[in-house]
Amino acid sequence: MMISTHQLSLRVGQRQLVTDLDWQVREGECWSIIGRNGAGKSTLMRALAGLLPADAGHVSLGGRPLADWPLEELARQRAFLAQSRSDAFSYSVIETVLSARHPYHGNRYWEDSDDHAIALKSLEAMEVAELAARDVRTLSGGERQRVAIAAMLAQDTPLLLLDEPANALDLAHQVSVMHILAHLCREQGKTAVMIGHDLTLAHSVSTHALLLKGDGRWLAGPREEVMRAAILSDYLGHPIEVIQHGKRSIFIPNEETP
Repeated sequence: MMISTHQLSLRVGQRQLVTDLDWQVREGECWSIIGRNGAGKSTLMRALAGLLPADAGHVSLGGRPLADWPLEELARQRAFLAQSRSDAFSYSVIETVLSARHPYHGNRYWEDSDDHAIALKSLEAMEVAELAARDVRTLSGGERQRVAIAAMLAQDTPLLLLDEPANALDLAHQVSVMHILAHLCREQGKTAVMIGHDLTLAHSVSTHALLLKGDGRWLAGPREEVMRAAILSDYLGHPIEVIQHGKRSIFIPNEETP
């Protein structure tokens, strides 16, 4: 088991977002977390990353509660892509990606040639290697997002936690990023848990889905069992139609009846 939750409950103020979540994610699986705005997706993701304490229950990584993991060791096991970030300092793109190699440094405070090679390979995968010398504060939103994903790849962890990885990306890069993540799961045995709003894209790359209702209820399972029109319509609060186009499933929101 890569990561699991045990009777996990999460609240924000008086709202109960998740109740008694018993959920298991295995090595090599690619999960999409789906729900309406405010349903608790980002709150759950932060709890999975160990950045937010649960109101009840706990999260385990490799069968070991997150609280028992030393921080440096945890950083070698899971990488977290936040929904947004603030760049307060004038770091270059390559320095930003190299910072993700810190968990492997031990007692030294500099990077070696292997770190640089990994960082450059990650930038190339995200098609931003030509920006290596640029100040991150001068990048467009989409460029900055790709640099953030490159840093996550450079961290080289078995578990990837991504809060809206397609955020700010143009269509071509949305597709390429999602398929890179699917390839990492399928070919390298990495595990990905991601949040996204494009149901068609999520369905194309995910093996499983976790739906959050926002009132404590949840549903988890293989993609084909969970991402069904009736179920998604209920959880998203809007009628959804699924159209088959060859091997693809295309998800379309219906116009609401008067």
